[in-house]
This record gives sequence, C-alpha cells and structure tokens, in this order.
Amino acid sequence: MDNHTLYVIPARGGSKGIPGKNIKPLGGRPLIHYTIDIARQLAPDSHIIVSTDSEGIASVARQTGLPVDYMRPAELATDTSGSREVIIDAMDWAASRGIAFDRVVLLQPTSPLRTVADVEACLERYTPDADMVVSVIPAKSNPYYNCFETDCATGLLHISKGSGLYVRRQDAPEAWEYSGSVYVINPDSIRRYALGAMPRRVPCPTDASRAIDLDTPLDWEVAEAVMRHLRAES
Repeated sequence: MDNHTLYVIPARGGSKGIPGKNIKPLGGRPLIHYTIDIARQLAPDSHIIVSTDSEGIASVARQTGLPVDYMRPAELATDTSGSREVIIDAMDWAASRGIAFDRVVLLQPTSPLRTVADVEACLERYTPDADMVVSVIPAKSNPYYNCFETDCATGLLHISKGSGLYVRRQDAPEAWEYSGSVYVINPDSIRRYALGAMPRRVPCPTDASRAIDLDTPLDWEVAEAVMRHLRAES
C-alpha cells in the first residue's frame, strides 16, 4: 500500500450535463464506486479523500466501506470552483490530521474505465522535480494537420500551427490531449501554480479505449456499451 500519496476524488453534488452523475448507476453500480475501488487498491483508506459537498454522495461512497469524514466547504462547490482550490483544501484537511504525503493523485469519478495499471504508470513517471504527470491520449485534432483557426482580418481558415504542408497525419508532430483519468501532482507546485500554468507537465500516454470522460448523456451511453462489451469478453 502507498503511504506517500494522497488520493483526492472530487464529487460535487451539482451536475448539469448528467444530473446526479456521481452516484448514477453505470453498469449496475454507482459511478463513484469505480474510482473508489481503484484508489483502495493503491492506498490505505486514510489517504483517500472523497471531496464532496453532498451528504447523499458521501453516503453512497461509504457503501464501499471507505470512511468519508471530510466535507467540501460550500464556497468550493459552485459551478465556478476550480480543481486547484478543491485539491488544496483537501490537502490542508489531511495535513491537519497528521496524514503525511509527498504527492497528490486526482482521480475524477467521470473516468470509470481507468485501471490500477493506468494510475501506476503515471506514478512511475513522477519525480519530485515535476509539477505534474498527466494521462494523455492522441489528440483528435492535430494543430499541424487538421486543426484550423479563423483569420481575424479575412475570416478565412488557416492551419493552427506550422506551415500546413503535411499531407499525412502520421508525418505531423505528435499532439496530445488530457484523458481526464489520472493526475499526479506535486503538492508544492499546486500551491504555486494553477493546473494549466504548471511549466513541468509530464505526459503519460493511456489507451484511448479506457479514456472515456463522462460529460454528456451520449458519453454515458458509450460507457455503458463499452462495459457490456468488456463483460461479454470476460
């Protein structure tokens, strides 16, 4: 068990895209249970914090056997609340209770297909001189190849980056996007920088088939279909 890492699972009560998504049943189980199960295979319960403002979510989380003693302050549970402030508050709460850690893993419940191996791969890439290790997948649109911007003066399209002369996608420089499933964060760095401003971000490529991020009802239907497929194969 990893006694050096604090795992933070953010689960705000309000959700507009998919109402009640954090505890909505997916594949027959509340969504948040998948992420809690992964964290509990990696760390003791004392180092896992479900950050929620909802007693309903806390109650469902406790069904896994995980104690949920921390409740997120109301001012950090609005539509405009950022992940950085949520993580720092959880860090402060843990430190006030004598829980020692030298890195923080953010696991969002909206990535239910991540595996223990996905998290371990990110942890292996982390070093104290990094600000963050983040799971990534190949970007759907490559700014050197098929991502365009509108010229302010003419209204015409031009390639986002480079000359636009690449004729095959595989010849263009690699471009990545966050998968949303795993973030391994330096505690000192998050106190200094916003997540998007960290200068030393290390990518950890992840299989795109496990990188479904649940934001819309269509995402949910896709995840249900993938889970049915995985069960049929097992």
